[in-house]
Amino acid sequence: MGLRFETRGSDSPWVDAVWTCTSEQVAAMTSVAGVRLGLVFWEQDGQAHAGVTGPETRSGTAPVPEGATFTGIEFAVGTSLRAVPTSALVDGGIGLPDTSRRSFRLDGARWETPGPDDAEALVERLVRAGTVVRDPLVTEVLRGRCPAVSGRTVERRFRAATGLTRGAVRQIERARTAAELLAAGEQAADVVAKLDYFDEPHLARALRSYVGRTAGQLRDGAGGAIALDTGQRLTS
Repeated sequence: MGLRFETRGSDSPWVDAVWTCTSEQVAAMTSVAGVRLGLVFWEQDGQAHAGVTGPETRSGTAPVPEGATFTGIEFAVGTSLRAVPTSALVDGGIGLPDTSRRSFRLDGARWETPGPDDAEALVERLVRAGTVVRDPLVTEVLRGRCPAVSGRTVERRFRAATGLTRGAVRQIERARTAAELLAAGEQAADVVAKLDYFDEPHLARALRSYVGRTAGQLRDGAGGAIALDTGQRLTS
């Protein structure tokens, strides 16, 4: 076995998904581009850790600590932290200090370390404290509405909230959807038509850049461990 991922959606408007993972005899996995901010908590060899993960603009290879158990929270697009500009987290993240099995420190306060069933309760507390925030204009844009401000203002505030341009968010989300469809068995030509890619080479370039897999590898489940939503996440 490599990575055993499970993920679930959330009814919270602040949370997109909650996931858990156990790592067994795997040193690395393919990381997939993503547009969301996250919190992750893990234990290895009796030590507790916590961190903030940022949006990722490209595929890469991420180390995986062996024998670790993880709980992760993926925030809804546009959600950010008061204390850390999202732009500073793009293609990276930060470790949170003074973490124990019971609590962690964020934005100058201590919070109870959540399990997968407690994630939304933690987020609600962070929201009430003003630690987790979002720009209402960005929320309107993501719902397909047109705020009564200039396009330049929308783009500036969108990038401040997400760390990314609106175009980058669309491209990354489309590539992830394409990968999920291919992993579920759809043919590349059907995915091209469904998601409005120009042609199969265009799809292949997007997969290479954002997912780190070919269409064939995704259909065959080949290429090693990868973190990608497919109902349950792909494992190696």
